[in-house]
Amino acid sequence: MYIGEQLINPTEARLRLSAQLGAQGIVVDTRPNVQLLDASGRWDPAKVAEQRKFVERFGLRLEVMAVDIGSILLDSLYNRERAAATAEGIRQDIRAAAAGGVTTLKYNVQMVGITRTGVAQGRGGVSCSAFNAAEYDPACDAQFSYWGVGHPDSNREDSDEPVNAIGTPEACGQVLGSSIPGVTEEQGWQALEYFVEQVMPTAEKEGVRLAGHPHDPAYPPGGLNGVNHVVGSLAGIRRFLDIAPANASHGLNFCQGTVAEMSDDPNGIVQEAIREFGGRKRIFMVHFRNIKGGYLDFREAFPDEGDVDMAASIRSYRSVGYDGILCPDHVPLSDLDPGRERFFAFALGYTRGLLQAA
Repeated sequence: MYIGEQLINPTEARLRLSAQLGAQGIVVDTRPNVQLLDASGRWDPAKVAEQRKFVERFGLRLEVMAVDIGSILLDSLYNRERAAATAEGIRQDIRAAAAGGVTTLKYNVQMVGITRTGVAQGRGGVSCSAFNAAEYDPACDAQFSYWGVGHPDSNREDSDEPVNAIGTPEACGQVLGSSIPGVTEEQGWQALEYFVEQVMPTAEKEGVRLAGHPHDPAYPPGGLNGVNHVVGSLAGIRRFLDIAPANASHGLNFCQGTVAEMSDDPNGIVQEAIREFGGRKRIFMVHFRNIKGGYLDFREAFPDEGDVDMAASIRSYRSVGYDGILCPDHVPLSDLDPGRERFFAFALGYTRGLLQAA
């Protein structure tokens, strides 16, 4: 295992910093990927290779790129023609990634954003993104949730990250749950089965792994706004993987924070999930993050202050033979670190220390 960073539109200076901090791998989370597009609007293999070589110039590896699946999941329920066109585009992007030398792509199964209801104060007065199902309302959802590649602190004038707003290209097709007819449990599985059936055979043929990020957060029974998060439990993750159990390209962007949010015992469920899904060799990359709280009521946290035993997590990954990248994610927010570079550096150093101690 080794540390790496997940970056949006990485610059030369930012990659130099990653290398100086000891990162070995880079996950490029840019969406939409306009820097990769050809005249038809799909990924150009030569541009994929160019981005890979750009990262390699700094002694880093381009481990993973994000593929923008847009609104294909919702469209598979409500606009099948558009879903079919998107599926063909994703298949083209998978082929281009393979031709450009990138063998892992990540995507998010969110239809309605990463739901949050507010902020909570953390260590030293930092602001932490929070979710409390009992306090949910659509106005808080629109204000505090993560939309696509945005994050709740990126709407400041001094931010160099994408604006966090519904309706922007960077929102990646995610919409406010109250604006759509709803997604029943049955429809949720229909949408995921459609996606897997449409793209996984191409990924397997091209030797590209697709790392799916589970639903964040777990929703209460019946969902919110009539939208169900079906991949919001271990049983849901298990069923998701079992849509194509023999396809080695079908796996997880294993987000520790998201898994921890699925239970009142966040540490217990994370260790269980690592053993099960890591044992199945379906963990393709890790968001190594932590939370305070648990199911339906939590806040994000620095990796060393949350309720998940991060040292135990390292031991669990090693026990199942996981040897891939560990990326910090969702660090707290502060006006003292507007670009979050110091907080991400802290998370990287903490993770590196755990690896050395283990």
